[in-house]
Amino acid sequence: MTSLSQACADATVLDTTVLDSTALLAIAMGGAADSGTSLPASRPKVVTGAAVAGAWRSTDGVVRLQLRSDGTYAGAVAGRRRPARGTYQIDGVSMLLRDDSGLNTPVTVYDGELEMAGHRLLPAGS
Repeated sequence: MTSLSQACADATVLDTTVLDSTALLAIAMGGAADSGTSLPASRPKVVTGAAVAGAWRSTDGVVRLQLRSDGTYAGAVAGRRRPARGTYQIDGVSMLLRDDSGLNTPVTVYDGELEMAGHRLLPAGS
């Protein structure tokens, strides 16, 4: 008869890591989740119904996003081969990017910035 500890040692190890949406998106986009250190100490004011059409980019240049006024977007993430593209919908203070691949990415719209998947995006001209 084998002991319980021996049975556990002989068993196949199963990884049961649970990832949040930020980590999953970072993996899908070929990067690492931002630790949040690039965000300001106090969050900016949230804007409802903000006009978000235009070019956006992360402060480190890893994420670029072009939001068109017709509700479509195109984007690029450093290290990701396939460009992101699809549609977006704004609902109050939230925006949802629906990628043609089926990936849905929630975005929070602030006054002058967007926050998505741990990345802070500013207008490309800033």
